[in-house]
Amino acid sequence: MANAMLLPVLLSFLILPFSAMALTQDFCVADLSCSDTPAGYPCKASVTAGDFAYHGLAIAGNTTNLIKAAVTPAFVAQFPGVNGLGISAARLDIAVGGVVPLHTHPAASELLFVTEGTILAGFISSGANTPYTKTLYPGDIMVFPQGLLHYQYNGGSTPAVALVAFGGPNPGLQITDFALFANNLPSPVVEKVTFLDDATVKKLKSVLGGSG
Repeated sequence: MANAMLLPVLLSFLILPFSAMALTQDFCVADLSCSDTPAGYPCKASVTAGDFAYHGLAIAGNTTNLIKAAVTPAFVAQFPGVNGLGISAARLDIAVGGVVPLHTHPAASELLFVTEGTILAGFISSGANTPYTKTLYPGDIMVFPQGLLHYQYNGGSTPAVALVAFGGPNPGLQITDFALFANNLPSPVVEKVTFLDDATVKKLKSVLGGSG
């Protein structure tokens, strides 16, 4: 009985700080001349309507690269108006045969909305390592929970485009392949933690620009 009475009080204390933050001020457009902090950028003193609009996602990304894909971000660094609002966006362009390899966003969940083409997408749960995969068509959406490994690739015959929403102004990005093979982590260490042989590790390091 005591626990039942305590629960609403506890919930009130959990919700109150977020309500207070939301009501303190209408917005806080980022002052990009200052350093980012765990709480976001400081607020810019002078604000215009242009701070709340961004045209960058109207332009297709350049997919002439190794993965044949491009992500055009509208994170706080590109779109200061999202500072403190808990949201951001991006555009994803994937050429035929292109792929966004396994990666994570440590600071936000992701919602993908396909506008053109066909995208095969999926994520892997952290507990049982269960894969959840789906073929997405124009008009389809798929959610990728925060921090979980996920991927997208174009398995169709035409270029694919998607708009992405994130539950944070700076979701972060770590691509697994790049984390392992695009730096100077010594090859013997990579071999131990991946169970790959020396020749394969050195080949991947060569392709992705790593050393060691």
